[in-house]
Amino acid sequence: MERTTSHEGTPVDGTSAGGPAGERTAGTRPPFDPTAFTAADEEKRRGVRRMKTIATGALLLAALVFALATWAENTGAGAWAGYVAAAAEAGMVGALADWFAVTALFKRPMGLPIPHTAIIPTKKDQLGRSLGDFVGDNFLSEEVVRRRLRSVGIGSRLGAWLARPESADRVTAELSTALRGALTVLRDGDVQAVVGEAITRRAHAREVAPGLGRMLERIVSDGGHRRVVDLVCVRAHDWLVWHSDSVMEAVAGGAPGWTPRFVDRKVGERVYKELLRFVGEMRDMPDHPAREALDRFLRDFAADLQSDDETRARVERLKSEILARDEVQDLIASAWSAVRAMVVAAAEDERSELRLRVRSSVLSLGARLSADGGLQGKVDGWIEGAAAHVVTTYRHEITSLITETIESWDAEHTSRKIEAHIGRDLQFIRINGTVVGALAGLAIHTAAQVLGG
Repeated sequence: MERTTSHEGTPVDGTSAGGPAGERTAGTRPPFDPTAFTAADEEKRRGVRRMKTIATGALLLAALVFALATWAENTGAGAWAGYVAAAAEAGMVGALADWFAVTALFKRPMGLPIPHTAIIPTKKDQLGRSLGDFVGDNFLSEEVVRRRLRSVGIGSRLGAWLARPESADRVTAELSTALRGALTVLRDGDVQAVVGEAITRRAHAREVAPGLGRMLERIVSDGGHRRVVDLVCVRAHDWLVWHSDSVMEAVAGGAPGWTPRFVDRKVGERVYKELLRFVGEMRDMPDHPAREALDRFLRDFAADLQSDDETRARVERLKSEILARDEVQDLIASAWSAVRAMVVAAAEDERSELRLRVRSSVLSLGARLSADGGLQGKVDGWIEGAAAHVVTTYRHEITSLITETIESWDAEHTSRKIEAHIGRDLQFIRINGTVVGALAGLAIHTAAQVLGG
């Protein structure tokens, strides 16, 4: 008895692909079988059986009419009986011929090894290759793809769609989801190692001294360093005011041991007052000689950074020492964690600046695409080129998917599945053959009687 299967590949009679019912572990899904009968397939098979019954009934009806008409003709019922018998006889011939043709597609009629029958089971692989070639020649050629895409006008349609606020919201949400998913999949350790290695390699490969020299030269030329000098002078003066005792004790503590204590204190006070006066004057006098000396030093240092080989070499050694420190490497590696957290938070927040800017950019792109014919042409050209590249480069892989999939199917099961889908329409061929055969037989008999008379 033929077994049928449900839409999940489970046989209807309760048995599984691997043995009796109940043998499969609970909760396991059977592997997907493209040739398995679904519930829709079963409904179509019932429709095929109904149409087979109708077509066979038409054949039996023609046989019955032929038998009755022949008997009536032999008993002298009149000329009409001959016309009916001829029509019924030709109807039977048509019905049998079309039954043979339809049956020969899926099986051998009555099991007889007649050549060129059971076409689908025996020629399945060849049909698969032919279907693959047909798809490749008629659907995956560069000319067909370009012509079809050109007629669609993707650029203008895409622009009109993106220009709608709801579409921009959807694109922004999808991009945010994709971004969060990508950041979730990435392993922090791997990314940190790559980022750290890339930054370190780039820093080692590029000399920093000339760039620092040019930057320092511009800063000094524009007077940008003066605010820093002002701040340092203010803070130094305030510190001296707050720590006068510490300064005097430090000066006194550095005096020789044979000097009297009151002399040490006097010297300390004098040094402190001079130091406080110097810092105060430097703070309050923009043209103080010390400031001018600092400007000259910075200008000379900027020039040395750009042209003095020894200074540049020292800077490079210092750079390498700094980069080699564990603290710096940890800082570089931790930069990824900070960036990742910031991006994820921005992607999840619908009102974040990131999402608002993305939405605005999508709307702007849609407006431009809708109005700019030149941009539409560029987008269409890019899409056509990409599609043409895919079909020309991977055409064989795409068509081989069709061929190899069909080759992997079971021949008999595939034949039954195809019959379930197109068999109902094929049964109409049998019915039409019966009717057309009867009309042809009637016409031929009529012509023979006319010509004979």
